[in-house]
Amino acid sequence: MKSDFATARPNRVPEVTLDFWLIKLMAVTMGETAADYLAVNLGLGLTVTSLLMTRVLVIALVLQFAQRRYVPWAYWLAVVLISIVGTLVTDNLVDTFRVPLTVTTAVFTVALAVTFLVWYRVEGTLSIHDVTSFRREAFYWLAILFTFALGTAAGDLVAEEFGLGYLATGILFGMIIASLAIGYFFLGLDAILGFWLAYIFTRPLGASFGDLLSQPGDYGGLGFGTIITSALFLAAIAGIVVFMTLRTTRQPA
Repeated sequence: MKSDFATARPNRVPEVTLDFWLIKLMAVTMGETAADYLAVNLGLGLTVTSLLMTRVLVIALVLQFAQRRYVPWAYWLAVVLISIVGTLVTDNLVDTFRVPLTVTTAVFTVALAVTFLVWYRVEGTLSIHDVTSFRREAFYWLAILFTFALGTAAGDLVAEEFGLGYLATGILFGMIIASLAIGYFFLGLDAILGFWLAYIFTRPLGASFGDLLSQPGDYGGLGFGTIITSALFLAAIAGIVVFMTLRTTRQPA
C-alpha cells in the first residue's frame, strides 16, 4: 500500500505569503493600466482588445492547467491576463452596453457568491491549500475572474460615480484590507473568508492607484501614462516571479 506522502497530489496554486500579496497587487494595477493602454492608447477599442486578450488568456490557462504543481511563471502569467480580461469585461458592460456600475457590481457579487456556493457543494471546501485537481482549479480560476470583474466595478463605482476620486478610493479599500488583516490576526476571522475578501478588495485598491499614476491631471491622476505605469509594474512582477522561481527550485520535492 502506498503511503499518504506518495499518493498526495501537490497544490497547483501558491501559498499565501507577503510576496504573494505584493505581486497580486501589482498584477491588478497592471491589469487596469494595460487594458486602458491596449483599448485607448493603441486604438484597438474595447471589443477587439477583449477578443484578443481573451484568446491570450485561454492559452495561458491551458499552460497553467498543464502543470502538475505550482509553477510561478505559469500561475502569475494567468493572473496578470485574467486581471486584464476581468477589467475589460466590466468596461465593456459599462461603456459599450451602458450597464450602470451599480448593476454590474451587484451582478458580479451574485455571480461570485454562486461560484463559491457551487464550489463548496461539489468539493466540500473553498480552501486554496488543497487545489489539487482539474475541477477544483477550474472553480478557483472562475472565482478569480469574478473577483477581478467585481473589484473593477466596485472601484469605479466608488471612485467615479460616488465621486471619491482615485486617491481616496485607494485609501478606503486599503483601510478595508487593513481591517481584514486585524480581524484575521487578532479577532479570529476565518482564514478562507478573510483571504477571498482581501482578494476582492485588492482589485479596486490596485486599480485606483493604477489610475492615479496613469491618468492625466485633468482626471485626478499624476499623468505618468499607461505605458510607463504598465512597464514599471511589469518589471516588478517579472523580478518577483524570478525570485519565486529560484526559491521554489531550491525547495525539496
